[in-house]
Amino acid sequence: MKYTLTALAFITTIAVFAQDITGKWNGAVTLPQGDLPIILNITKNENGYSATMDSPMQGAKDIPLSLVTFKDNLLTCTLAMANFTYEATYDNDMFKGTLTQNGYVLPLNLKRGAEPAKKIRPQEPAKPYPYYTEDVTFKNDKAGITLAGTLSLPKKEGAYPVVVLISGSGGQNRDEELAGHKPFLVLADHLTRNGIGVLRFDDRGVAQSGGQFETATTADFVTDARAAVQYLKSRKDVNHKKIGLAGHSEGGTVATMLAAGNPDIAFLILMAGGNIAGSEQMVLQNYLIGKAQGMPEEELARLGIINRKIYDVLRQEKDKSKMESRLYEVMERELKPLFISKGIPEAEVKRTMKIQAEGLLSDWYIYFINNDPAPYLEKVKCPILAINGDKDLQVAPAANLDAVKRAAEKSGNKKVTVKLLHGLNHLLQEAGTGMPTEYSSIEQTLSPVALSEIVSWIKIQMK
Repeated sequence: MKYTLTALAFITTIAVFAQDITGKWNGAVTLPQGDLPIILNITKNENGYSATMDSPMQGAKDIPLSLVTFKDNLLTCTLAMANFTYEATYDNDMFKGTLTQNGYVLPLNLKRGAEPAKKIRPQEPAKPYPYYTEDVTFKNDKAGITLAGTLSLPKKEGAYPVVVLISGSGGQNRDEELAGHKPFLVLADHLTRNGIGVLRFDDRGVAQSGGQFETATTADFVTDARAAVQYLKSRKDVNHKKIGLAGHSEGGTVATMLAAGNPDIAFLILMAGGNIAGSEQMVLQNYLIGKAQGMPEEELARLGIINRKIYDVLRQEKDKSKMESRLYEVMERELKPLFISKGIPEAEVKRTMKIQAEGLLSDWYIYFINNDPAPYLEKVKCPILAINGDKDLQVAPAANLDAVKRAAEKSGNKKVTVKLLHGLNHLLQEAGTGMPTEYSSIEQTLSPVALSEIVSWIKIQMK
């Protein structure tokens, strides 16, 4: 689910060398939510060089950098309070290096004055499409907001089955654009070409949709998806008895919560869906990514224990001020020694913990950690398809698919299909390592195997 690069202010000192490294340098790091452009601006001053950083997608500009050295063609930037380091070699008028933050190692190459090259995505359809599309808006009366999206139908005339696509965590547009990919655009195109309509929409507060994303929780996103279904029921070109939901990652949780006991939902598709309690989801995610990065088992176990203690605070305390107080107690006792052992100066540890605490105390995170999809899964009576890739490091495939099986056994729902797809990552791409850092470098947006599984299964439900 979520991980975010946070840039913070500091002062720059760079050793003076013969190379002219002044100017604007552009690149991007790849996060699960998508490529995050980074701009480094280097200028000369009386002490050598000064530099600022821009992160356009985060609305950050002219952030002064500190603890920066440039020696023997090696540029090193460190921000201890954010556990942030960038190391790069100056080679052929380019900085080639890696950005490390909170244990994640992300490639980041910077080119002078050049914008990051557009990635090749061969699966993205080109207009004109061989089917009908319409940009639409619909209201979420409960939230008092208007959402915007695109409805695609095999033909303008008729009454078709329609799938509502629900995106994963992080604010995304109707194409679920992330890591330089548009998976919902590719999925919608494939479904519509196969006779199945699709409604996909911008998350609240994103692109053309109203509302505020930053303060919303999973429960709020359920009301947005419900509004999408109600809108489809108002249209004559939609078969009201064949409206389904397809959710990716957190969108799977949203879809499950909406489908629970809901007679309006004809079928449910969980694509790498979150089907276990949020606290367990994050423990497993941290373990799998850490293990893939080569962290020792002893350290992984220690981090797991610390994370569980932190999540216990978020689950046990209802009062926000008491929650914050207890959270800092745990971090002071458990995380502070770990930070110091990693070489972070003690003076910076307090600010580092403050940054982490702000994220943990957000309304979305608290709800996510406390939410358990299992009771909702047990109330779903319609057919369910749950698919995960065996290289998914963000939503542990075995644990999440087993949760669907257990819920089906408990509820007696016999119309449940669970499939583990070989070689696929969290985005359902054919992958090498499954690491989030790999998403952007893969040309494929969605595996043809995953697309075929989804289309074939829906067609069976439509008979």
